[in-house]
Parts: sequence; C-alpha cells; structure tokens
Amino acid sequence: MLNLLYDISQVAIPFDNVDEELVKAPQRWNPADIGRFMIHFGPVSSIFDIATYLVMWFVFQANAPEHQTLFQSGWFIESLMTQTLVVHMIRTQKVPFLQSRPGTPLLAMTLLIMAVGIFIPMGPASHYFKLERLPALYFPLLALTLFSYMVLTQSMKRFYARRHGWQ
Repeated sequence: MLNLLYDISQVAIPFDNVDEELVKAPQRWNPADIGRFMIHFGPVSSIFDIATYLVMWFVFQANAPEHQTLFQSGWFIESLMTQTLVVHMIRTQKVPFLQSRPGTPLLAMTLLIMAVGIFIPMGPASHYFKLERLPALYFPLLALTLFSYMVLTQSMKRFYARRHGWQ
C-alpha cells in the first residue's frame, strides 16, 4: 500500500513547475551522478526511519508482538510523508514551498496522498491493512520529524550543491 500510494503521488511530476533558471539553458544529465546523489541523500531518510522506530518502541511502547500494528502504523505514515516530501525537497535547489512553488497538480496530489496515508490507519478500514489508530501524541511528534527532515534535507542539498553543483 505504501509503494502504491507513493507511486500514485508521482503521477503529477510531469505537471510540475520548473525554476526559471533551469530552462534558460539546456541541462545535461549525467547518469554517473546518481550514485553520488544517493550516497548523500539516502542516509537522510534512514535517519528519520530509525528515529521513528525508536519513538514507536520507547515512547509508544510498541515493542511487543501484540503492538506490531501500532508500530507499523506509525512507520507507515512517517515513511509515506517523507517519501512524498522528498520530491519537493529535491525538485529545486531553492527552499521548497517558499522560494520555489510546485505546480498545482503536484502539490494537490501530495496533499491528497498524505491525507489518504493518514486516513488508512486512522479510519474504519485500518484493520483490513493490519494497522491501527495512533495516539494523539504521535502527530505533534510526526510534525517535528517532518520539519527536521526538511531542514536536514535542505542542509544536505546546500552541502551537495557547493561540493558537486546542482544539475
């Protein structure tokens, strides 16, 4: 379900806005840069997945087999949110949403998929997906996690651009 929702959210990428400076001159794509990019940005998501695991384990005591659906629900939402947000983070060298606004279809699809992602474990069909409602405290911690994720990703983006360039 996680991969399906994420893939659906990506359908809107072709309808995104592009920063004006990126269309002034042709861009060159170097496939060799993909590995370097992954080495820089891949661990960022892992840091926040691990942080979510620790919060679910220690804060919400989802550390026994009878609490596995609670654990999976917390990780499901956090993972979907960060996966969906990273597109906005790496689509521009600028600060996303503030200095570079995404196209309306991409933003709408992101918000829709995030809402569906929250509704699945919190809604009446959660048992069908072997998920469950999360405690209210989860959501302020999720907001803090997502904010921290965006700050760290933006910082990594600046570091990467200084070291290797952007585009």
